[in-house]
Amino acid sequence: MRSLLLALFGICFLTEFIVEGVGSEVLERSICMSLTTKRLPVKNIKTYTIKEGSMRAVIFITRRGFKFCADPQADWVKKAVESVDKSTRRNMKQAKPTGAQLSTNTAVTLTT
Repeated sequence: MRSLLLALFGICFLTEFIVEGVGSEVLERSICMSLTTKRLPVKNIKTYTIKEGSMRAVIFITRRGFKFCADPQADWVKKAVESVDKSTRRNMKQAKPTGAQLSTNTAVTLTT
């Protein structure tokens, strides 16, 4: 009886992490508690996301996967975001589509 109760408790404990309740609100994992004032080298920044809410922040994600929250009004943050955007656009232009992705400029008209 004791082992059955312990097994049931274990199953309940594990399902808490696996299953979300219907109608429950999922809390976001990236929450900024404070904003860094230390400038990050742009070469170390892989991407960023903008966090809205009570504390507005830019969350920089480094090439190693670390996350840093920064003030979106700071000049260095604006320049870093602009630099990451330029780098992303440049990389998108350099990427060449594969044969299956080549577009054809053919228009199709359906008539009934």
